[in-house]
Amino acid sequence: MSQPLILVVANQKGGVGKTTTAVNLAAGLARKGVKTLLVDLDIQGSASATLGHTPADDAFDVARVLLEERTLDAAIAPTRLPDLSIAPAGERMAVVDLHLASAFGRERVFERALKTPAVEGFDVVVVDTAPYLGLLTVNALVAAHKVLIPVSCEYLPMLGLKLLGETMQKLRERAGARAEVLGYLLTLVDRRERITAEVEELLRARFGALVFDTVIRANTQHKAAPSHRKTIFEHEPAGGRGREDYEGLTREVMSRAGLVAPKRSRKKP
Repeated sequence: MSQPLILVVANQKGGVGKTTTAVNLAAGLARKGVKTLLVDLDIQGSASATLGHTPADDAFDVARVLLEERTLDAAIAPTRLPDLSIAPAGERMAVVDLHLASAFGRERVFERALKTPAVEGFDVVVVDTAPYLGLLTVNALVAAHKVLIPVSCEYLPMLGLKLLGETMQKLRERAGARAEVLGYLLTLVDRRERITAEVEELLRARFGALVFDTVIRANTQHKAAPSHRKTIFEHEPAGGRGREDYEGLTREVMSRAGLVAPKRSRKKP
C-alpha cells in the first residue's frame, strides 16, 4: 500500500484562515473522491468542532495518541462526509507540547504515530496546526511532505513568513525534514482595500509561482459555517463565492500535488 501525501497547513500567525482552509480543503478533496484524513493538531480543536467532534464524543483522540506515544489508528473517526475521516484534537492537546519536550526523538513523535495501516489507507492526510511554532507544529513539519501556507492580506503575516521559512530550513538541516512548500494561499482577500493589492504584489514578487492562483475572498460565510458545524460546501449553496474559492483551491492542490481523482468519484452535493 502506497504512503499517503502528508499535507500540513501551517502559519505561526493566527487569524489567517488556517483552520478554515484545512477543513474546507479536506472536504473539497473528499468531494473529489480522494480518501482524506484530517488530523487536528490545534489546541483549540476548531477543525474537530466544525466536523461535529468534541472531546466528550471521542474516547480516543490525537492528544492521547501523542501523550501515550501510540499510533493514530485508534483516534480516527468517520465524518458525515463520504471519503473524509478525522482524528480529533482532544481537550488535553494543550499539555502535549510539554510532554514532547522530554520525549525520545521529540520532533518525530507524530511521524511515528502516522506509521500504521489505518493511515496508509488514505490518499491524503491534511494536518491543521496551532498558530505558533511549538513542538506540535514542529512535529507536523517534520512529518510533512508538503506545506500549504495561508497568508491573510495584512503586513504582519507577511513578516512572519521569514521565521517560518527559517524554521523549515533548520528542520531540513538538523532533523532531516523533507517538507517542501506546496504553495502560499492568499486569504481574506478584499479587492476594495488597497492593502490587498499591495500584499498580493509583494507575495507574488517574492515567491512567484509558489503563490496559488486561487485566492480565498473575504466572506462572512466562512465564520458562519463552523457555528453550524458545517463545511463551506454544506453551508453555502452552489455558486457561493466561498464554495467556489475552495473548489478552485482543491483543483489547484490536486494539480500541484499530482493527485488524481479515482474513477469511482462522483460530484458530491
